[in-house]
Amino acid sequence: MIAGHVDTSVGPAVFYRIPKLSEGTEVVIDRADGTSAVFTTYRVEEHPKDEFPTGSVYGATALPELRLITCGGRFDAAGGRYLANVVVFARRTG
Repeated sequence: MIAGHVDTSVGPAVFYRIPKLSEGTEVVIDRADGTSAVFTTYRVEEHPKDEFPTGSVYGATALPELRLITCGGRFDAAGGRYLANVVVFARRTG
């Protein structure tokens, strides 16, 4: 699981493009040992903050999987936060 900001008060952040990912997108994770793990997305979901899918994000999987999480949905300017989370589900493919 990797979480990151979608944006900041000064512009796009590391996960700015996460909400636009679609099924079949390849995600490459570079590891500290110099190798890479390749994952392919199979689902992108948006959930209100109070309905975060904890079980499907943090639950056990039969094979290696990846979750990318960022904020999304409508931005509440008065509260200074997004009202939802975007969760990307991916399976290891290489």
